[in-house]
Amino acid sequence: MSFQFFNEDVVLPELNFEKIVRILKGELRVHLVLLGSINYIFCSDNYLLELNIKFLKHDYFTDVITFDYSEGRVVAGDIYISIDRVMNNSVIYKQNYSDELTRVISHGLLHLLKYNDKEKEEIKIMRQKESQLLKKIKFHV
Repeated sequence: MSFQFFNEDVVLPELNFEKIVRILKGELRVHLVLLGSINYIFCSDNYLLELNIKFLKHDYFTDVITFDYSEGRVVAGDIYISIDRVMNNSVIYKQNYSDELTRVISHGLLHLLKYNDKEKEEIKIMRQKESQLLKKIKFHV
């Protein structure tokens, strides 16, 4: 199966998707799982807000929503990412836009790998894993 990248109501971001996919596939191997179909859908704040309200009953903006379709050891899902929110967060947290976007891409995959971010300790682990993946993506040759 594969990683695929789509856009809804925004322009597809300019990233080295081949490099990102190579690192993400490596992360799947580390977790001893198989790749199903993982779709990244880049969209606007309003598009993602509608999904957040409809499916999660949350009436607020977010940077990423992950729908997990994994079965057994096969990891699959749809990961929606708000380009607006990522851009806004990159300014707020004083991060490079492409780094913040890569962090959110990693975050979505980590949710499919069963990492959560509701409790304080879970958030700490999630941030560590995001940072590890970001470093690999940025510096991997």
